[in-house]
Amino acid sequence: MGNKSKQSKMKWIVLATAVLAVIVSVIVVFLNQEEAPAVETAQVDVSGQPTLGESNAPVTVVEYGDFKCPSCKAWGEMVYPQLVEDYVETGKVKFSYINVFFHGNESVLGSLAAESVYEQSPEIYWEFHKALYDAQPVEDHDAAWITPEKLMEVASAFPEIDQVRLKEDIEQVSQQEQLQKDEALVEEAGVSQTPTISVNGQQLEDPFDYDAIKALIDQELEGAE
Repeated sequence: MGNKSKQSKMKWIVLATAVLAVIVSVIVVFLNQEEAPAVETAQVDVSGQPTLGESNAPVTVVEYGDFKCPSCKAWGEMVYPQLVEDYVETGKVKFSYINVFFHGNESVLGSLAAESVYEQSPEIYWEFHKALYDAQPVEDHDAAWITPEKLMEVASAFPEIDQVRLKEDIEQVSQQEQLQKDEALVEEAGVSQTPTISVNGQQLEDPFDYDAIKALIDQELEGAE
């Protein structure tokens, strides 16, 4: 009986030690995860980009978008208005837009027109921006619809836009330098889908997850205090 009792005790000691070791390991891993530094991300240079909000806002939200992209249109209707109401209008966030050309010539044409309008009047840019997305067809997105004629039709609703200058800018690709800058920013950020949304340089996995966007903005705002 004595030997069996000792053996039983030894088994329990060994088992308890093993369990304790596992618990300690889990705690160590957890603490290491909690204390791990945040991944550093590069701020996006938005100088010269269409920007909405206070220039000294502590947080910069950037949309990498394509006027030909249906998801970008949906994001502009579903997420953008709430973002502007919650953060841009309160002075906490400035919002910038960077052109992406994943859909080829039509993406370039739309961006040329938008950049021409921005150069003429930064104030009217955002109205033209929205009107161009509104002109996107509900069905058959792949059909060619961004044409010089369509762009002039959209612009005709805004008397502030110099139509002759816009037409010449499109024909002469006058904003080519700005488009090249956008292309370089897209490549530098490793953008692979549109829309891509970044908060102070940190890209969101799901651009439509507004709770995640809010959480990241709030985190950045706390760090800026």
